[in-house]
Amino acid sequence: YDFFFVSLQAKHAEMIHPELEYYDFGEGVVAFSSTRRGGYSKGNYGEFNINRYCGDESKAIAQNREALCRLLSISADRLMMPHQVHLTEVVAIDEAFLNLSTHEQQQRLEGVDALMTDVGRLCIGVSTADCIPVLLYDPEHQAVCAIHAGWRGTVQRIVEVAIDQMKMVYDSHPEKMMAQIGPGISLDSFEVGDEVFEAFEKAGFVMSSISRHDEKWHIDLPMCNRLQLEASGVLPQHISVASDCTFKQPDTWFSARRLGIYSGRIFTGIMLK
Repeated sequence: YDFFFVSLQAKHAEMIHPELEYYDFGEGVVAFSSTRRGGYSKGNYGEFNINRYCGDESKAIAQNREALCRLLSISADRLMMPHQVHLTEVVAIDEAFLNLSTHEQQQRLEGVDALMTDVGRLCIGVSTADCIPVLLYDPEHQAVCAIHAGWRGTVQRIVEVAIDQMKMVYDSHPEKMMAQIGPGISLDSFEVGDEVFEAFEKAGFVMSSISRHDEKWHIDLPMCNRLQLEASGVLPQHISVASDCTFKQPDTWFSARRLGIYSGRIFTGIMLK
């Protein structure tokens, strides 16, 4: 018995736990971004990556997913992440979705860049590595949303699209919602070509408030998404913005601009308790 107990203790001590950056939405919600630390992946995927679409080993991904679910005290089928394509498709995860087969669920999550749900004990999230993750919480109707806003999605105003979907599906009122903009690339680090600058300009962004020109154009993606939140009716005092820059802090966060596309991804998730 003593040997068995000691073995269990040793096994528990060897367990790897992902190191998460948590966000405060209040008692009823768990919200976070995963750092690079506390996982099983190696090299440019090290250590914590659960994205299946960036070239990481499937065994390491499975171990990392298991470690995250253990930390969140949920089963593996309660962790949802879409296959993102830089568009504006938003999918609601409801009981009907959960009753689909795993294959049917994966098909439904293809080409999706935002998830929302009002189901408890279900973690939804998005993957980023310089792009901007945005989390929304409607405390009135107990609904949450996770949004992937790269520059293409930002130009297409995916945050505004997602809020409109929450209004339609959950009767959410933006002025009562809370928002968190997670770690992404900063204005200083996000150099772009003329074509990207022109895309934002054509989309109606006030360029003087979101860009600057040094040797190249720089665009402030966190600010672009903050402005969309405010334009949709989310109150400025209900919006939090992470100060970290993924490009400047590669030891903590994955950055595709630094590591290349064959590297790990940050997972930014939210779950109703």
